[in-house]
Amino acid sequence: MTIRIVLVDDHALVRAGFRLILEGEEGFVVVGEANDGEDAIVAVERLRPDVVLMDVQMPKLNGIEATRRIAHAAGFHSRVLILTTFEQDEYVFEALRAGASGFLLKNTPPEDLVQAVRIVAAGDALLAPSVTRRVIAEYAQRPVAVKNDHALQLLSERERDVLKQLATGKSNAELADHLYLSESTVKTHVSHLLAKLGLRDRVQAVVFAYESGLAQPGAGP
Repeated sequence: MTIRIVLVDDHALVRAGFRLILEGEEGFVVVGEANDGEDAIVAVERLRPDVVLMDVQMPKLNGIEATRRIAHAAGFHSRVLILTTFEQDEYVFEALRAGASGFLLKNTPPEDLVQAVRIVAAGDALLAPSVTRRVIAEYAQRPVAVKNDHALQLLSERERDVLKQLATGKSNAELADHLYLSESTVKTHVSHLLAKLGLRDRVQAVVFAYESGLAQPGAGP
């Protein structure tokens, strides 16, 4: 399967560097570039890439707002991977809320960038290892919305267990070990709960778990 990619950054040299890395990988093709958020939306609408590598700070329209419009636009199925030089929590939180499927720093090693694109294109989601659990912990300290009982009632008891543990940052293997299930069974539960809740990926599931009140600050595993 060929992974179609659009690069969004206001620095041409940065885009050129990413293109060089990604097009050196089998199965990757960079189908377009954009130098601001407005152009990114136009490019995504026209090219329908699998993955968008999105900078945060850009002229005209920043990467967070561009991500929000792409993630919530009808008919768009592109997944957004945020790339930034900033390891500041507010960018991560805003990216999560906007619907990003991943968050990486621009100084990420090339091999990690390649792997991240593959993960996001496959429908999974990720945050940089340096920020994952810290971000989840910080997110949990924010005001919690009233529990969304109607949405949670769509889930089986086991699916709620999986979602609650997913919100702690556990991988599928860790979830399987914690819940005494096979990894394939965990993947099935995750797939089902995402479909029932109308969520695109694991990042959105983490956000939902905290904002619905299912996951509580400092509740532990």
